[in-house]
Amino acid sequence: MSENYIKTYLEQTSKIASMLDQNEIKKAVDILINTRSNKGRLFILGVGGSAGNSSHAVNDFRKIAKIESYAPTDNVSELTARTNDDGWDSVFSNWLKVSNLNSKDTILVFSVGGGNVEKNISVNLVTALKLAKEAGSKIIGIVSRDGGFTKQVADSCVLIPVLTPETVTPHAEEFQAIVWHLIVSHPDIQLNEMKWESVKTTAKV
Repeated sequence: MSENYIKTYLEQTSKIASMLDQNEIKKAVDILINTRSNKGRLFILGVGGSAGNSSHAVNDFRKIAKIESYAPTDNVSELTARTNDDGWDSVFSNWLKVSNLNSKDTILVFSVGGGNVEKNISVNLVTALKLAKEAGSKIIGIVSRDGGFTKQVADSCVLIPVLTPETVTPHAEEFQAIVWHLIVSHPDIQLNEMKWESVKTTAKV
């Protein structure tokens, strides 16, 4: 298996891309267009590698799409204080309460499993999504496996197919990046030209 791992991994990436539900991506685009038009905010939630992706995505949605965006995990001091004082399960929901989450806003979840209370995995996402439903916020998920709680409540859920159990996490987290880059570069979302796309190539004589 190790000799063919590179080839197999890349073939799986290509296959997963062809299997994505394009209609769910279009729904996400429409939700974000409405969020921007209504002067709502985008809150991006993720833990672990998905937290890193959240930070990157905040930059892109703010700079390229001009959508006011935030990731709670970008504020390490508040994140650790809330975890220490209130507990990990409520860390996102309590952060969102202070931000006065409302019906104009959208939650975007990056997660491998989407949150599962029964299995005690990413309960903080579940708690935050319950608050979002109460507030009337839209919910977008980019998740894998069965989608977890995120898929149950999302207005748009892009489900990353599982081809082999050994590579669930790397494929889930790589496709978070693929899908959000697709969205921010979508002609109906992108408002600012990206740097390298603005640089004119000089043809060699």
